[in-house]
Amino acid sequence: MLGKSAAELKPGDWAESSKTLAESDIYLFAGLVGDFNPAHVNQVYAEKTHFKGRIAHGFLVAGLLSGVLSSKLPGPGGIHIGHELTFRAPAYIGDTITARVEVASVDVAKNRVLFKVSCRNQDGKVLVEGTVRNSPPIKK
Repeated sequence: MLGKSAAELKPGDWAESSKTLAESDIYLFAGLVGDFNPAHVNQVYAEKTHFKGRIAHGFLVAGLLSGVLSSKLPGPGGIHIGHELTFRAPAYIGDTITARVEVASVDVAKNRVLFKVSCRNQDGKVLVEGTVRNSPPIKK
């Protein structure tokens, strides 16, 4: 089943999903992308940084947005075209992250949707925010 088409979306539509970050998420992501920065994988090193402990990769956190876009809004069949993201604060192991996407604008003729996006922790602190450009599925 395909997700919503551009014609079915309107500004203000939104969806979100939450996930609690586990230590295994950090190591799996590090292995997948090859980013073994000690701020992510070395507790002794990370405790000496201004973060005072290991932090999740910024793109791991931002990647949670992909799950919302691909499964909820616009849903299956949508294609990520680009994004502009700002990383505001770190996420730590044990944090529960809520990734949210909201339709900002729709161009049905070009089959493009601009989403306002954010990732917040369990305290509501913004960790990642920005925009994502998407081409939703075309229904015939």
